Amino acid sequence: MPIQHKKRILIAPLNWGLGHATRCIPIIKALINHNFEPIIASDGIALSLLKIEFPDLTCLDLPSYNITYPKKGKHFKLKMLQSSPKMAKAIKAEKKAVASIIADYQIDGIISDNRLGVHNKDLPCVFITHQLQVLSGNTTWLSTKLHQKIIKQFNECWVPDNLGDINLSGKLGHTTIYDIPIKFIGPLSRFSKKERPIKFDVMVLLSGPEPQRTLFEKKLLNEFNNYKGSVIFVKGVIENEQLISEEKNRVIYNYMTSSQLENAINESALIVSRSGYTTLMDLTKLSKNAFFVPTPGQYEQEYLAERLTTLGFVASCKQDEFTVEKLNDVSNYKGLSAMDYIVNYNKLFSLFERK
Repeated sequence: MPIQHKKRILIAPLNWGLGHATRCIPIIKALINHNFEPIIASDGIALSLLKIEFPDLTCLDLPSYNITYPKKGKHFKLKMLQSSPKMAKAIKAEKKAVASIIADYQIDGIISDNRLGVHNKDLPCVFITHQLQVLSGNTTWLSTKLHQKIIKQFNECWVPDNLGDINLSGKLGHTTIYDIPIKFIGPLSRFSKKERPIKFDVMVLLSGPEPQRTLFEKKLLNEFNNYKGSVIFVKGVIENEQLISEEKNRVIYNYMTSSQLENAINESALIVSRSGYTTLMDLTKLSKNAFFVPTPGQYEQEYLAERLTTLGFVASCKQDEFTVEKLNDVSNYKGLSAMDYIVNYNKLFSLFERK
């Protein structure tokens, strides 16, 4: 009998901060456990992180979208519009790169986490997103319509959330979309909750595209200067080597591996971070108290933070309003709690078993 090769699945997360890459980690591990061979493709810090996490897997470069944020949140939509010709060019280059990868590596299926050009009409293709509705202020109808048009080029759409009333994405992931199967696969997280002694009063978890990540970092380092409790800072900057510095009551890392981050979050009483969806899934899995500061001008993060504050789960505020004193508000909120959701990966991956 001829030797049966493992089916190769191209998995490609968007390089927009680290969230898309980190939420693909449990999917990549599940593919390996179910006898598939994942081939990873991305760019920038997202690809760097996955190379560290999976040193034995093939990791390939894709053209970068080069997405940056404006310094002022109110210019976010304008910046996105100005970037669209550049993005369209990158997506065209991405499609060309994917065609070459499919031929060179004999790819059997594709999973794209928000990479718009990573699909092929001859292969089973999945799009991962928590945004069936894309918030953009008074142009939400248009951004949603354009995004759904892209989603419909795939065979299935996987939404990392619960289908029922108790969910994380609210109106983002719970809206009607026709012409394509939508599968709710439960919140995705690379972490596990562990009972560990609390070492840090506050963990500051930074992430997201520049220049807002750096602006937020500077503000928080300054704000925590006179804080009396113990603080651990993780900058979310992926570099060739891990750098650790200590000053006064603070420990500062440029980045952490998944296992280090899992331990540090479990050992921290309160997490101060952006309200990015992947961060939200991670902190929910670990049942943490949080204080969210959404990226200025990013409608999705502003909506998620406001929704969770209104529901009484976490405190939040705008970036320019943040002070250390605001952390006193946390005691008025109940914190995030885990949603136990077991994914049936056999059923989910059956799409790639079809001839």
